[in-house]
Amino acid sequence: MKKLYMTFALAICVAAGASAEFKAGYYDKMNGKSGAALKAAAKECVQRHQTLGYYDLPNYWQYSDVYPERVDGMKRWWDMYSDAIYLIRNGQTGKQSFSANKMQREHSVPKSWWKLNGGVEYTPAYSDMWNLYPSDGAANQAKLNYPLGYTASTSFNNGVTKVGAAKTGYGGGSRNVFEPDDEYKGDFARAYMYVATVYDDINWVINYMYNKETYPTLVPWAKEMLLQWCRMDPVDQKEIDRNNVVEQYQGNRNPFVDFPELAEYIWGTRTTETFYVDQQAGSDPTPPITGDPEITAPVNGEALDFGEVAIGRTETRVLQIVGKNLTSPLSVLVTGADKGMFVPEITKEIPAATINQNQGYLLNITYTPAAIGKHEAKIVLYDGGLTGSIAVTLTGEALPVPTFTTLTALQPTDLTDNSYTAHWNAVPDGEIADYYLLTRTRLVDGNQETETYETGETSYPIADRDPSIAETYYVQYSRLGMLSEPSNEIYVAAGSSVEELWVSAPMQIFPAEGGFAVKITGEARPLHVYDVNGAEVMYVATPVDGDVFLLPQGVYVVISEGMRPVKIVI
Repeated sequence: MKKLYMTFALAICVAAGASAEFKAGYYDKMNGKSGAALKAAAKECVQRHQTLGYYDLPNYWQYSDVYPERVDGMKRWWDMYSDAIYLIRNGQTGKQSFSANKMQREHSVPKSWWKLNGGVEYTPAYSDMWNLYPSDGAANQAKLNYPLGYTASTSFNNGVTKVGAAKTGYGGGSRNVFEPDDEYKGDFARAYMYVATVYDDINWVINYMYNKETYPTLVPWAKEMLLQWCRMDPVDQKEIDRNNVVEQYQGNRNPFVDFPELAEYIWGTRTTETFYVDQQAGSDPTPPITGDPEITAPVNGEALDFGEVAIGRTETRVLQIVGKNLTSPLSVLVTGADKGMFVPEITKEIPAATINQNQGYLLNITYTPAAIGKHEAKIVLYDGGLTGSIAVTLTGEALPVPTFTTLTALQPTDLTDNSYTAHWNAVPDGEIADYYLLTRTRLVDGNQETETYETGETSYPIADRDPSIAETYYVQYSRLGMLSEPSNEIYVAAGSSVEELWVSAPMQIFPAEGGFAVKITGEARPLHVYDVNGAEVMYVATPVDGDVFLLPQGVYVVISEGMRPVKIVI
């Protein structure tokens, strides 16, 4: 079904020149530029955008990354990493479906390629929708942080994603590469080009495909391969539709989708030519009105359920409003006894031009219950040249704030040099976990690197363990948007032996402004601090959980019984 749709959509693009629907003037700074200057102008046009929450991405993807066809009346995730059928069941949010399907948020450009002070979350690239896509869990685990490329042999192949040894000339020094299916090679290439444009000054620490430089940013082999992939897999309707939806949420577009030839002007065969927006195919920002005004979604009488919400908290849902040929703004009105608890982001009018786009307008509505119990209201859409109106029922239920039990993290299993499986106990009978959140911390070059993983299970496979680096993990669970207290920490020692590889970490050291802080999960033990000359500069007989110790600028080693030595740079 997917391949059939893609072929059909491409035929439409080629035959009719499907138009990009960007605002007039959005790309004007690119006019009259070429090569490096054009790349810099493209960055200036699109780099400003809203930074979205990493864990909230599935709630946006349920509108940007789903098939146009439904399966038994349900949306199907458009997963570019597998052919698995993952559905958003009626009543589920994107996050709930993600958890139920055990899907993962995948960075197309791996987040481990950039770091600042050991962290990867400091940059908007960490949650930029143009760099993240919904992914099958097994494919995500297989591709790890490998670069794009052509595989000579495969260690993983699910029919869409290939992972294996790189063909000669590909990989940029990585032994293995990730090769997407032919129908998605252009999609990934344009995502990588966007990152090379918007984040050319990011702190790249792995240089398989990027260098920290304004131009060209892409290393030579990567530039040539990405250009080749853009040519063999041109922009299709999937990318055009996604471009419009991402702009509504994130506030920016991918110029390599709007202008399929832009890559050639920046890196390819047209770098000596001058770029002009109005000379590009599909550059008309305002499609003509050719028929009677109508709303195709939502339908009259449809319901939008906000589910269960803890009293005093707020839940947001999106109402997708799709129409065509509207001649004036669409008006919005909330009615009903509980109307004060349901608030749309726009309370007056929605521009007609926005609703007339392919994916319509995504209207955020918040539910903030004022009392425990079930609540209901209606949102009415009218005007816009329509005859009559459309009414949608809004429902939600407020529950008391949940009480939480602290979980117990358990010893890992399946230990190898490169992987292990983390475990923990389930929530007690009578309690509900919407999902579990595993937090993993590694000490790399004196810096703490932390990653979190969301799952509906009481275990999680870690596939990128480094036997030369010690690490810890702890777990929490979420209910109604709130998190339990962290569990005990499990310490996975460095080394290749699988014996006594774990202990419940008695003490952890974390950098703090001007010093370091301690987290104690067991009995307090004496703490010694030494400078680089081996002189003891501090001794604490009974440290207290949460204590912060300040030191002069320098390099120190912190040691306590049962804890590996930790280097701290102040």
